[in-house]
Amino acid sequence: MATLTEILMNEQTRPQVEADCAALIEREVAAKGFAIKAAFKTVKMFKRDIVPDAVSHLLPEFVEKMEPFYAEHLAAGGGDLRAFSVTNAERIADALLSITDARAENSKHKTLVKAYRSLRPKGREQVIQAMPGVGDVLVKNGA
Repeated sequence: MATLTEILMNEQTRPQVEADCAALIEREVAAKGFAIKAAFKTVKMFKRDIVPDAVSHLLPEFVEKMEPFYAEHLAAGGGDLRAFSVTNAERIADALLSITDARAENSKHKTLVKAYRSLRPKGREQVIQAMPGVGDVLVKNGA
């Protein structure tokens, strides 16, 4: 059985995975309240293509953090990966946010760090709410 890395990070699949993840982020932000939209707009003023760039840079780490969950899903017999993602949303969110938390700690971009820190208190909740979409991206791209 192929690993999640083999499925999502190959030359043929990765561009679509990146596009799907960027679209998911844009949809999630569009559905949020004023504070999140305003912070996101501020960040995009400084770097218009922040979402696709961030996805491209962070995707390998995200996939690495998702790998144990995917292995757990397969070990449990496979089945509905979207449902598995939703059921395990809290654990997955914590794993994914550990990446962005570490990046924020080491970043020299004060404006981006400030925006991240303003959003982070609700970040876990937001990632958990996005988990059905994460599951959809995984399934769509062959996981």
